Amino acid sequence: MDGEKLVKTTIYLEEEVLEAIEELKKEVTKETGQKWSNGGVVRLALSEFFARRGKIL
Repeated sequence: MDGEKLVKTTIYLEEEVLEAIEELKKEVTKETGQKWSNGGVVRLALSEFFARRGKIL
């Protein structure tokens, strides 16, 4: 994350979304061998969302 600055923010999610994030966090942790946080999974999901729309972050 060279040069990137994270800004703390609050988001409100439905319980089902939070459960899905927890599941994905376990999957990504297993796949990469590195522990992921909920925030990391949300950033990953947002990156993919924007990339599909042609915006590279």
